[in-house]
Amino acid sequence: MKQLMQLVGISLIVGALLMLSTKLIDPPPSKGKKDVIYVYNWGEYIDPELTKKFEKETGIKVVYETFDSNEAMMAKIKNGGTSYDIAVPSEYTVEKMKKEKLLIPIDQKKLPNMKNLDKEFMNMPFDRGNQYSIPYFWGTVGILYNPEKTKGMNFNSWNSLWDKRLKDDVLIVDGSREGIGFSLNSMHESLNETNEQKLKKAQDKLIKLSPNVRGVVGDEINTMMVQNESDVAVVWSGMAADIMSENDQLDFVVPKEGSNLWFDNLVIPKTAQNVEGAHKFINFLLEEENGKQNAEWVGYATPNKASYNLLDKNVREDERFYPDSTVRSKLEVYEDLGKENISNYNEAFLKFKMSLN
Repeated sequence: MKQLMQLVGISLIVGALLMLSTKLIDPPPSKGKKDVIYVYNWGEYIDPELTKKFEKETGIKVVYETFDSNEAMMAKIKNGGTSYDIAVPSEYTVEKMKKEKLLIPIDQKKLPNMKNLDKEFMNMPFDRGNQYSIPYFWGTVGILYNPEKTKGMNFNSWNSLWDKRLKDDVLIVDGSREGIGFSLNSMHESLNETNEQKLKKAQDKLIKLSPNVRGVVGDEINTMMVQNESDVAVVWSGMAADIMSENDQLDFVVPKEGSNLWFDNLVIPKTAQNVEGAHKFINFLLEEENGKQNAEWVGYATPNKASYNLLDKNVREDERFYPDSTVRSKLEVYEDLGKENISNYNEAFLKFKMSLN
């Protein structure tokens, strides 16, 4: 028995030494270190070469994690645990995070490259004066379609999606604001509508679309549209651009009734341990050449005017992704509607999805 206890003791000591040696060989970054920043972003939403360039120029290591929804990102920051120095929420989530005091104010004096941003995309209603957020990318929601396989059809209106010729052929991004939103748009209603009767009408109209819907999906839309498994999809403009780069048979349009104008933004969460490094990273991304490189890699529209001017002329003049002022005048930014109203949107969209079974 004594020998057994000695063996157990020796095993524990050896195990502890092995764990210690592993940590010494490859120590994890510690909270608060000035040579590391934690970035929390959407998937495939920054050119990896840029993070390497930033590390080389500054000596600051970038630890990069991804999320797949604003709600998941906000919940993780709210719960603490990981000390993120940078996060990339959409406009209505910036508004929510401000209300819940989850953000650190931006020190604009540390961002000389802010001068490169287009003033049209600054001072938005969700963050007046850009006190807490810096625009990163922007875009719209529209219809991606195959002109050859949908000959004789015009997608300049949201109502085209209800055409009986599209039976089992339409894909829709899995988002309640987007789904209920385009139904509201089709009836010339606001994307920020909170009237329950109008939301019910939007829900009922969306349910009437069910025979045409092939699926309500996420990233699978990319593969399905590239491989021509469906001919029509309701998608974000950047997703459309990415798909079209792999399938040049497709086209994209923002319907005439209007649509969503969305912004993803760089913020510094209250969890930040390296606020100085966070400002350096934001300023680095705002540099004109870096912004150009990032826009080309990501495929979404850049709010960086200096970077935009460096893009290929064909990109700059493509009004599908950089719509003119006439189209933009019909676009609407999502507002934070509060828990009860968002719950109504989610419930309406869920009833629509249940109608697909």
